[in-house]
Amino acid sequence: MPSSRKSSTGKDTKRPKPSRGGGKGAPKRKRSTKLRLKRPDADAVPSIGPGFKSFSDFKETLRFLYSRINVEMIRPQKVEPQVWKLERMHALMSALDEPHRAFKSVHVAGSKGKGSVCEMLSSSLIGCGLATGLFTSPHVVDIRERIRLNGEMVSERDFVRLVSEVALAADGIKRRHGAATYFELLTAAAYLHFAQQAVDVGVIEVGLGGRLDSTNVITPEVTAVTAIQLEHTQILGDSLDKIAREKAGIFKPGVPALTVPQQKPIIIETFKEVAQKVNAPLSVLGTDIEYTARFEANTQLGPHMRISVTTPRSEFEHVPVPLKGEHQAANCGLVLAILDRLRERGLPIKERDAVNGLARTKTLGRLEQVFAQPRIFVDGAHNPESIQALIKSLGAHLRYDSLIVIFGCASDKDVPTMLQKLGAGADKVIFTKAEHNARAADPKDLLRRFGEHSQKMAQTAASVKDAINIAAKAAGRDDLIVVTGSFYVAGEAKRLLEEKKSRDGQVRLASGSGTSTQGRPS
Repeated sequence: MPSSRKSSTGKDTKRPKPSRGGGKGAPKRKRSTKLRLKRPDADAVPSIGPGFKSFSDFKETLRFLYSRINVEMIRPQKVEPQVWKLERMHALMSALDEPHRAFKSVHVAGSKGKGSVCEMLSSSLIGCGLATGLFTSPHVVDIRERIRLNGEMVSERDFVRLVSEVALAADGIKRRHGAATYFELLTAAAYLHFAQQAVDVGVIEVGLGGRLDSTNVITPEVTAVTAIQLEHTQILGDSLDKIAREKAGIFKPGVPALTVPQQKPIIIETFKEVAQKVNAPLSVLGTDIEYTARFEANTQLGPHMRISVTTPRSEFEHVPVPLKGEHQAANCGLVLAILDRLRERGLPIKERDAVNGLARTKTLGRLEQVFAQPRIFVDGAHNPESIQALIKSLGAHLRYDSLIVIFGCASDKDVPTMLQKLGAGADKVIFTKAEHNARAADPKDLLRRFGEHSQKMAQTAASVKDAINIAAKAAGRDDLIVVTGSFYVAGEAKRLLEEKKSRDGQVRLASGSGTSTQGRPS
């Protein structure tokens, strides 16, 4: 694409043309050799139409996907109303010969913990010997994390083939229903993959809301809703009962519905109202299902939660919760309740196998250690309650002197409350933002707002990489660095650190204890 000499205002810039070696006064324009997948040039986006059979490779497939409307990366007020409808998704499923009807499924919604529930449930089902598909969002490092079979990401080759097939089907319905979105295409690719692989059960995480979410074309064996909190209020509603109603939109006639204890009675009342309206049998963990939880520590597992869930069919006693944090106990209890309902629906689930599988749950982006020296953890906590739970979990499960937090979040979140929770536990905060995320809050604005109610040390960093290097310099031998605020910030940090380890094999970054600065991410 030819370069322009005009500024965004249309006026000639009249700046000197920089020499190859740079010169005094010449603007320094770094040209990245990386493919900018999230902002591809228009002429680089593959076209779908007559003669199209398949994308040429994985990168071309990504360029196509990232050229579609992506609600995850757009400020809510800029999302067009026509995005929120299921007619296009139903039409896409029809064009693909209804793959979502070819396998049994579990559908999980909620504001907090739904990803953890899906991870634990998938691991348990795999432990029972069931071919298990898992569809989650967002991804931490690799987009293929969203579509997994028996715990393994879909291969690049299959990903290209699946998205190519879905893109062609989407092009066929575009004139009548409009262009399919990024999330619709990925959801369709997941359903197609699970159908083609003849999975025994697919574990499906709702993307946003529930009632109008792209995933909500399935008729699952069980539906489940985790903790409800104020989130995405510009899209889902400005009150807990409105948000609960949207989440309960996944309830289906005759399909068992489950939920955890909620922070406000209005949430359970709303769930009961929706369940009664659609004739879905609703059960609440700890009320309709016998459930207990306790915290303990031993030499084998260290500090952890243990839970028990008892029903007329199942007796899960003193089961260790595989994910760290007191808040994960109810999520794990919900998983065991789902397994019980699946057992009732005829799936071959044995308690011992399920518990053994549960113990092998991966910790993707959930208090996950990604570097050894200094100790660096990533966590996708993205709302006030999650931040509070993270701080509490760190204190319960890890020993450290000082806590350095690298933080970045979306601007449409409850930023003031998130910052208050952050200030209560962190000793130093470095504010930054993920690359190419239009929803990201300005780090300078976060710093200003943080300073209004906290005297803790804080500063900004232009990028996640810079933030990691700043934190590594400040960290002592027994300090802890945690990257959080969104899965995008946590995921970018994990990717950078994994690239560093694979590139040079070093396991140490620059730190305040005198370590060489040669170990910085670059």
